[in-house]
Amino acid sequence: MPSSQTTAPPTDGSGAVPPAIRAAAAWSWRMLLIGAFIAAALWLLALLKTIVVPVAVALLLTIMLTPVRRLLNERLRLPRGLSAGLSLVGLIVVVAGLITLAGQSIANGFADLTTQAINGFNELWTQVSAQFGLENELETYSQDILDQLEAQQGAIVSGALGAAATAGSVLVGALIALFCTFFFLHDPRGIWGWIVGLLPLSSRERVNQAGRRGAVTLAAYTRTQILVAAVDAVGIGIGAVFFVPSLALPIGILVFVGSFVPVVGAIVTGAIAVVVVLVSNGWVAALIMLGVVLLVQQIEAHALQPFLMGQAVSLHPVAVILAVAAGSYAAGIIGALFAVPLAALLNTVILYLNGHDKFPELGDEDALPIRWRAADAPPIRLRRASGAAAETAVADGLPAEGDATPEGDQSR
Repeated sequence: MPSSQTTAPPTDGSGAVPPAIRAAAAWSWRMLLIGAFIAAALWLLALLKTIVVPVAVALLLTIMLTPVRRLLNERLRLPRGLSAGLSLVGLIVVVAGLITLAGQSIANGFADLTTQAINGFNELWTQVSAQFGLENELETYSQDILDQLEAQQGAIVSGALGAAATAGSVLVGALIALFCTFFFLHDPRGIWGWIVGLLPLSSRERVNQAGRRGAVTLAAYTRTQILVAAVDAVGIGIGAVFFVPSLALPIGILVFVGSFVPVVGAIVTGAIAVVVVLVSNGWVAALIMLGVVLLVQQIEAHALQPFLMGQAVSLHPVAVILAVAAGSYAAGIIGALFAVPLAALLNTVILYLNGHDKFPELGDEDALPIRWRAADAPPIRLRRASGAAAETAVADGLPAEGDATPEGDQSR
């Protein structure tokens, strides 16, 4: 008869730990490492926000201007550098022209809009406090606020003096954004190829394909968000024309800018429009304006968002709201603006790296050259080398001098 074999219990005491606890411990230290990496990345981004934010803005501008650059380059046969420069200059001219033509009226309108909004919120608070007997609490809170302001006068003055430094940072950021936008338009494949070339060879192609799909998602989000914001601005602006014609343009601009913060921005800017109409024309007009705002937002929520934004980012509304909340908590207004496109980009990239391709029609035939070279750069002509120099170049994996570089080769 075969002798029965018994397995000796482990001597290190691990047998006493249930498998579920061991699995939880294994997951815990991995999650701690991931959390530490994310925290370090966020800290680094906050430290370099003067550079990171302009580069992010440059990416969005590049996506908006790419069709113009392609039109100039492919249809009109202009060089890529000239096409990129003309696209960027055209954007600057259009923005400067709009500011010049409507700058004074917009500035005056925003000043009036601010006054009207403050008066409207004061009137609302007065009526609500009178209805619920909050007059004493309001006086107490007002006195507390005044006391705090008096105590913080030095900090307020210091903050005002720091406005010059903030203006300088904004100027530097604008220059960085314009500089990066030009080169992103001029040679996006070359820059992306250089970035991918820094990665290990085995992961380059997967990262390249994930990046292509992420770029498609980011482009779809940007163009869709511009369309949604324009619809909100036009709809609410037309409603404001009937009640506050002089403030219709500032309200429309405010709604357009605010709509780039999904969900939250449209609600806040719509509330401001209603409050302004309340102060100017009373409750009846305010209720009508509220109906206009709700109608526009319902069209956005039930027509534009599901068919356009849903296909662009493939994020559930709960994920959108949580992303906006987390972004605003971490980085204020800038975080709220970039939270949803960043979440959409990560969603597409992570899904692809885990085997789920949201854009299978893109295929994987577009292999990106890893060595950086401008798309329209002339071929490199090298003189023939002799002996040791050629052997050293070949040993280093480089083309020896005298090796002809083909005209169409973009991988060197």
